[in-house]
Amino acid sequence: MTEITLLDGGMGQELIARAGADPGPLWATRVMLDHPGLVRAIHADYFAAGASLATTNTYNILHDRLLPHGLDALYHALHLRALAEAHEARASAGRGRIAGSMGPLGESYRPDLTPPIQVSAALYAEKARILAAHVDVILIETISSLDLARGALQGARTTDRPVWLSVSVQDRDGTRLRSGEPVSALAEVLAETPADAVLANCSMPEAMAAALNALKPLGLPFGAYANGFSEITPHRHGTSAPDYCARHDLSPERYADFALGWVAQGATLIGGCCEVGPAHIRHLHARLTAEGHTVA
Repeated sequence: MTEITLLDGGMGQELIARAGADPGPLWATRVMLDHPGLVRAIHADYFAAGASLATTNTYNILHDRLLPHGLDALYHALHLRALAEAHEARASAGRGRIAGSMGPLGESYRPDLTPPIQVSAALYAEKARILAAHVDVILIETISSLDLARGALQGARTTDRPVWLSVSVQDRDGTRLRSGEPVSALAEVLAETPADAVLANCSMPEAMAAALNALKPLGLPFGAYANGFSEITPHRHGTSAPDYCARHDLSPERYADFALGWVAQGATLIGGCCEVGPAHIRHLHARLTAEGHTVA
């Protein structure tokens, strides 16, 4: 059968559920100051559920997020805190890899906020250089436009770490990025700056089969990790994220049904994103092994 790398699940929504307080605009980052050890505990739960790696809580540690709140002086220190919590969890588990997360500039699901390539490349290079010494792979996540993919890849490739590029697709048409550009056009981007794997993430699981059909011809290891949100409704007001809410029908069993379908398409990198938690990953691990796949 197939050897699968089982990614972990979402971090941000899990932090909200466990912190039990108003998350605020910097919730996933601020929690490391207000609730030390909580990120490590979530990583530990994903390893215990069978995940192959921990994705660092560095997605939202970006200058454009920190500056408005007077926390930009902590940019480097926050990265090191997130990296330490992932390493502590891995040490306790006695296994696993660490993926250094780099999230989208501007705002998630807002391709209209994509900065010029030369700007994003420099910002991602700064972030990648902090992560590289401490991670096994750099994971570029929730990329919604071709130009943001270009900048992120150029920045990540200033280090010697393997680079995985993950894109967010339209919930009703998985063949298109949230910008409206075709997923297949990533071939042009990767010809300029290669990646070691390609994925789709933070879109509804119903959109992933079409996304994977577009990713597979790129000739790289590929995969998916969907979210548990209802359809994300785009808007262009200010710099905030679009509207979305958690859905209530995506049980661990149903999520695993989707994920096994992706494996049948040839995907070898499988996991979960927002609102997909340790229970989903545990059930997915059990289903994969029961069907004869190896999780490594």
